[in-house]
Amino acid sequence: MEPLISMRSVTKEYRGVPAIKNIDFDLRPGEIHAVLGENGAGKSTLTKIMAGVTQSSSGKMLLDGKEALFATPAQALANGIAMVFQETSLVPSMSVAQNLFLGEEKLFNRLRGIYIAAQQFMESLNFHVDPWANVATLGAAKKQMVEIARAVRQNARVIIFDEPTASLTPEEKRHFFSLLRNLKQRGVSIIFISHALEEALLIADRITVLRDGELVVTDDASNFDRDKIIRSMVGRSLSGELYKKDARDRTRKRGKKVLSVQNLSMSRVVKNNSFTIYGGQVTGIFGLIGSGRTETAKILAGIVKRDFFYGGEVRLNGKSVRYRVPRQAVKDGIVYVTEDRKIEGFFETMSIAENIYQAAQAADVGSGTFVSMTQMRELADHWTKALNIRAINSNARVIELSGGNQQKVVIAKALVQKPSVIIFDEPTRGVDVGAISEIHQLVNKLADEGFAIIVISSYLPEILSISDRILVSQAGRIVEEFSPQEATEERIMYAAVH
Repeated sequence: MEPLISMRSVTKEYRGVPAIKNIDFDLRPGEIHAVLGENGAGKSTLTKIMAGVTQSSSGKMLLDGKEALFATPAQALANGIAMVFQETSLVPSMSVAQNLFLGEEKLFNRLRGIYIAAQQFMESLNFHVDPWANVATLGAAKKQMVEIARAVRQNARVIIFDEPTASLTPEEKRHFFSLLRNLKQRGVSIIFISHALEEALLIADRITVLRDGELVVTDDASNFDRDKIIRSMVGRSLSGELYKKDARDRTRKRGKKVLSVQNLSMSRVVKNNSFTIYGGQVTGIFGLIGSGRTETAKILAGIVKRDFFYGGEVRLNGKSVRYRVPRQAVKDGIVYVTEDRKIEGFFETMSIAENIYQAAQAADVGSGTFVSMTQMRELADHWTKALNIRAINSNARVIELSGGNQQKVVIAKALVQKPSVIIFDEPTRGVDVGAISEIHQLVNKLADEGFAIIVISSYLPEILSISDRILVSQAGRIVEEFSPQEATEERIMYAAVH
């Protein structure tokens, strides 16, 4: 079968350093092609060249057998190539419907008709999103649904999905995979980038693995298994390191009570929530989207406020606290590592060093109101080495880094503030298997050193492998607690649903 898209000896360099080197890649008509690799392997760079987001330094791309070079995403879209980015490209000040029809507006628009059409289209995809809702008010999962819907609406011949399922629940993923199969039946070619290897094995016809910017292997999905993919990605097997089953047999000795939460309430989202957090342990919190887990964490970190009357009580080391802003929580030793790193985690136009130093100054760890370039360099060098942040140097802008390295910068910003309680919200979302292993090792190391660690995750194997105790959130409160020995995926999911 003649390829729809062919990449031949494609290289892309940034500041003289190649992000991808001499890549040959083919996309066939009507196939689902998974592109896998660690963060920094070149997956996004390769697909962004196809979508006109960036241009290659050398090599060529063929579309329908003819050489094609797209200077902008609009040119690529005009030729039938659309991309759903890992970081949402929606306009936050507009409604869902306005974002869906952005760029297709007529001279005279009947707003009611647009909203009705948007609602019908979203429902046809089994995406339950209010078309009247302002995008800024949506959570990460619903924003992702709008991104996907917008790409499908454009009737592209090629749709590139970059981490499309990172924010979706298991039920939403099932609907999404059904949508992909329907698109395939209509002859649409799909490129699927994901760090969830099981998803690639389930949905893809062919799999390509990149490592360090070079092509390692392309083959039919039926010729891969999880371990073969991981060996191709990192050069060795991580089966014994990632989501270890024997982690359930390991329980650290419980330290002193650090946080006590009683009857915490916020509007209709958090309802009479009560639980306790201990030092020297990893407390895993599992819950489906809408269960109030993230909102509870943000109350503890001073990002949002609990109800003024009947909002409950939070006690830190026996002292009652109520934070109006995050700075107060940081001063008391509570930091929150956000689930949405691009919007809330870093300043994208600043360098790694500047981001880490800003965090240090916010916690009064820096040199006060004066900027010390020496201290900035020292902090950046220390945390870059400690967390193995892969970049040209500490002056590289964070937006230029891969997703996993961006996540490490966000973690470094939290740790430089010298906390005693660290809340990780979806710490490995959009992160490759190598970086997942590194982040898990870091979390365990911090717990061994006596920190009180909270890990919020919607991925059950992660919760089971890393937690010393497991709390289940449902309908705005903690409804069940399990020890690692008691916990199974079935019991946790039953508590989360019922």
